[in-house]
Amino acid sequence: MTTPPLHSLDIRQLRYFAVVAEENNMSRAAQRLFMSQPPLSRHIRQLEERLGVTLFVRHTKGLTLTNEGLRVLEIVRPLLEQQDKTWAALSQLAPNGVQSLRLGLTTAFEQGVFATLETQLNTRVETLRLVRQGSPDLVRQVRRGKLDAAVVVLPLEAVGLAVTPIDWHEPLIAALPAIWPEADRESVPLTALHHRPLFWFSRERNPAFFDATRECFQRVGYAPACLEEPLEHDVLLARIAHGDGLSLLPASFAAIQRQGVVFRPLCDGELSIQAGLVMLPENVARLQWLKSVMPSL
Repeated sequence: MTTPPLHSLDIRQLRYFAVVAEENNMSRAAQRLFMSQPPLSRHIRQLEERLGVTLFVRHTKGLTLTNEGLRVLEIVRPLLEQQDKTWAALSQLAPNGVQSLRLGLTTAFEQGVFATLETQLNTRVETLRLVRQGSPDLVRQVRRGKLDAAVVVLPLEAVGLAVTPIDWHEPLIAALPAIWPEADRESVPLTALHHRPLFWFSRERNPAFFDATRECFQRVGYAPACLEEPLEHDVLLARIAHGDGLSLLPASFAAIQRQGVVFRPLCDGELSIQAGLVMLPENVARLQWLKSVMPSL
C-alpha cells in the first residue's frame, strides 16, 4: 500500500501532537483538547505511521518524547505559530460589520437564558440564523460547515473542532413530581432519591457528558434506576407531572411553570454544566468576537 504524501497530512494531527508533547500525558492532553483519550491516541499513532518514527516512549507515569519526537516538535512549532498568525491576519481583512452568522444554541439550557445574547447578536449581525438542537447534533452541523459556531454543553466529543470554554455554568436541580414527599423539602440530596426512577439520556447521545455525570453520581453514592429520557422537554415534564419519575435539569428550567412539577436544588452541590463555544479551527480568528458577547451565569 502506498503511503500518502506528507503534504496531505492533516495539520490538526500536528497540533494534537504538540499538545501531547507539552502535557507529556495523554489524559491531560485529551482534557485540554476537549476530546476523549482513545481518538487522541489514535491520531498520534496515525501520525507516527505517516512519519515513520516513534514520537513518544510510553510508560506508567505518562509519555516522554523520543529524540525523533523532539525533532518533529521543533519542526512543527513554527508551522503552528504561523497558522495562528495567518488566521489572525486574514480576519483583519474582513469588514467591520459581520454580514451573517449561523449559530447553534444547545437545548440543554432553558432557552430564555439566550435572550440577552440574541439581542446583542442582532445589533452586530445583519443576518442571524439560530438553530436550537442538542449539543452532539450541533457539533455535527459545525463540522459539516452548516453552522459557523455553536454554544454547547461541555464536556463533549468535538474532535477536529476548536472548543472554547465559556464562563457560563449552571447547577443541576431536581425536577420532581409534586405528589412525591421529597417535593416538600427545600433541598434534596441525591441519595434520598435512590428508590425513585430517573429520566436520563443514553450514553450514545453524549458519551463525554454521560461519563462525567456518572462519575459525579458515583462520588456521592447515587445509583438510580434510569428511564429513557424523552427528547422533548414538554413531554419530559408531562411524564414527571404524572409521577413517572424525576429528572436533573439545569437551574434555568425552574423558570418554567408546570403544574404537577416542583424544582428543588440538590444538597450535593457537585452537579453542574458548563457552556462552550465550538467552531472549525479556520473560523476562530474571524469569530473570536463571539466569546466577548457571551453572557455569564
